[in-house]
Amino acid sequence: MGKETGPGIRWLAEPEEHNYPAAASYLSLIWPPARVAEAIEALRQAPVERFKSKDIFRASALSLLGTSNLHVDRDREKIRAGKELSPLLLVRDPRVGRVVIADGYHRLCAVYGFDEDAWIPCKII
Repeated sequence: MGKETGPGIRWLAEPEEHNYPAAASYLSLIWPPARVAEAIEALRQAPVERFKSKDIFRASALSLLGTSNLHVDRDREKIRAGKELSPLLLVRDPRVGRVVIADGYHRLCAVYGFDEDAWIPCKII
């Protein structure tokens, strides 16, 4: 069973298998195929670490999606139902000084809406 990291927010111990192809799809928009393949393999091997939701947002420089977003709303419903969420997949991009959320942006937005100080499990390279 996963861990609880905030008020009613539960997490799987490891990302779900379908998160890796989703991350690869996103990363393929910004990186060449060889770099994407290397990143996905490194993410698979990376340990799970924890970061506060507000810090992930700051490091990514992304905007918070509102609860009117369908995917955010679905993840908020999972939280309310006590279902476990999949950890995020993150990539440090020193060229731009940001963290790329390769998979889990909607989950991050959903969690932030409950608790901006919630600890979120992530794999990060």
